Amino acid sequence: MMSTNKQEEDQLVLPRGVAAPARRALAGAGITKLHDFTQITETELMKLHGMGPKARDLIRVELAAKGLSFKPGS
Repeated sequence: MMSTNKQEEDQLVLPRGVAAPARRALAGAGITKLHDFTQITETELMKLHGMGPKARDLIRVELAAKGLSFKPGS
């Protein structure tokens, strides 16, 4: 039997509660998996049209829960 947890983790795009404008902004930027956030800074994230502090905070919490974080920098 295949591990559905691994498949679900690989497909995890965004935490629940991230609004549609933020989801569209991320899709437009090619951010499709949670791990993609480790390749950008919070500042870069916030420059995307449609991103707001609530979405950033939800993503930050989800990253921390997985032992991940945004790329360091300004």
